[in-house]
Amino acid sequence: MNTANPPIVEPDLKTVAELSAQLRVDSIRATTRAESGHPTSCMSAADLLAVLVSRHFRYDWDRASHTPDNDHLILSKGHASPLLYSLYKAVGVVSDDELVNGYGRFGSRLQAHPTPALPWVDLATGSLGQGLPDAVGIALAGKHLEKLSYRVWVLCGDSELAEGSIWEAIEQAAHYQLSNLITIVDVNRLGQRGATMLGWDLDAYAKRFEAFGAHVIKVNGHDLEEIDAAFARACGGNGNQPTVILARTIKGRGYALVEDQESWHGRHLPEPFAQEAIRELGGERHLIVRGPKPTHAAPAVVQDVEIDDDLPPLTYEIGTMVATRAAYGSAIVELGRRRSNVVVVDSEVSNSTGVDQFAATFPRRFFQMYMAEQQLVATATGLSVRNFIPFASTFAAFLTRAHDFIRMAGISGASIRLVGSHAGVEIGVDGPSQMALEDIAMMRSVFDSTVLYPSDAVSTVALVEQLANRTGVSYLRTTRGAYPVLYDNSAQFPIGGSKTLLTSGKDHVTLIGAGVTVHESLAAARILAEMGIRARVIDAYSIRPLDVAGIRVAVAETGGRVVVVEDHRPEGGLGEAVLSALVEETGAVVRFEHLAVRNLPGSGSASQLLSAAGIDGDAISQAAQRLVNRD
Repeated sequence: MNTANPPIVEPDLKTVAELSAQLRVDSIRATTRAESGHPTSCMSAADLLAVLVSRHFRYDWDRASHTPDNDHLILSKGHASPLLYSLYKAVGVVSDDELVNGYGRFGSRLQAHPTPALPWVDLATGSLGQGLPDAVGIALAGKHLEKLSYRVWVLCGDSELAEGSIWEAIEQAAHYQLSNLITIVDVNRLGQRGATMLGWDLDAYAKRFEAFGAHVIKVNGHDLEEIDAAFARACGGNGNQPTVILARTIKGRGYALVEDQESWHGRHLPEPFAQEAIRELGGERHLIVRGPKPTHAAPAVVQDVEIDDDLPPLTYEIGTMVATRAAYGSAIVELGRRRSNVVVVDSEVSNSTGVDQFAATFPRRFFQMYMAEQQLVATATGLSVRNFIPFASTFAAFLTRAHDFIRMAGISGASIRLVGSHAGVEIGVDGPSQMALEDIAMMRSVFDSTVLYPSDAVSTVALVEQLANRTGVSYLRTTRGAYPVLYDNSAQFPIGGSKTLLTSGKDHVTLIGAGVTVHESLAAARILAEMGIRARVIDAYSIRPLDVAGIRVAVAETGGRVVVVEDHRPEGGLGEAVLSALVEETGAVVRFEHLAVRNLPGSGSASQLLSAAGIDGDAISQAAQRLVNRD
């Protein structure tokens, strides 16, 4: 058969049956050629995706990036990527050669788990339990912001229902009445090492989903008529509930040797088995089948208030005591007044993070995730898919709970802005469980991330403004306590820069801090000045990217003497960033003191805890004296 330009076939159920077999065969061919993959996980879900793409999935495949009301398909069970890629072949956007010879190969866009290297993939998946939470953000955008009729379809595996994030997601979907969100669960009974917890007990799954507020439909996942009817019911909306379709399937369906067998997860079929399976499935096919197209509607414009591009900038008087979390709250409101696509997501701490004013001013653009930090990040990630500018705020310590979601957002290339307040021992009496002391290290490790830690209100406002246009994962760290404004309102804070707050031109030592430790470094400089030691004080507000050139110059001009002080663990924070920058310069001689939180803090006042951790002005001045007196 000539497969160069195969005919597009009308999708009746007889054709769908042929398409199902094609998806199974192509999943086998791709994984056997690559000698890697999960063909049996693809085979269990082939009937589900064949019915979906040919009869219910509204998508203009010829104008994928120019059709705002295209449906979305999220493959939460990302290990079944060969099935997704076989589907792309079936709609005519991936060639047979690319599918069979490209899957899992170095340099190919058909990676072993899906990424947005493909224009039809919204998000990277493969870390289980994340596809559905991300889809909540996309569905929120469609129903509550854009007022578009697109649906968000998610294919989950039954093993990932053990992830708590799945239940956080479905609870939020029910709370926000996301009738445009349809979750299909491929209940094939088998996980990686054997049977799942509930096996084929669809009734137990149904009770759980219903308890969280979903409308549930149970089907035989290999009966095309049942599947077709279930999808039609789901498209009807089911009132204001998200729909969950529980499909009882057989892992390895279509090849008797591997059907419902425990030992075949994550194993490709050896060539003789693959050929036998292809014969059993009726041989290769090269159908191109396309379903309905969307209406090509334009998104609505979200306007809580009249948008004003000419608002005067926020201003602060030098010396005024302002917490940077409060400055962030004011900045995000002003940003929201100028840009209608700025959205804020919170985890039930808006009155502490500073965004309660945004919630009051822009209620349609504020989403409350309650105490669910994984869903907080996932919602922001989903909103970014629809080109919104999400800011997600919570206590910095609790973002660590969502690290895997942040990591996957980086892999997805999502543009999200995370804001963590109440960082470090500076928070005072609340104790170590509330103190973010690992957050900078975590955020620095994320692919292509930006990490910022402003020291005053003026720099906070300037950095929030820039984050609105920043791509990738960004993190802004804010402080609980109020500190004096240090900068004039005209000061510039380019990301990747730093600020020199104090210098004599003939300094003995460089003091580098960020956030609260900038103020402590200034206090140390005053102590040192009384001893005749001149200190240069640098505000490293941009931790990633770091002002490498500026810091190297400062340290060189102060005889290689540098004290870095941070309200953070020594591992992975500002100190390691500075030291890496300095030692990468061949021949540089550096005398380095690194002050960080090395003890286990308790409760107390901010000043007591900074002193106990050895990161206050006295400790900094003593470190500087050691460097100067060492010569």
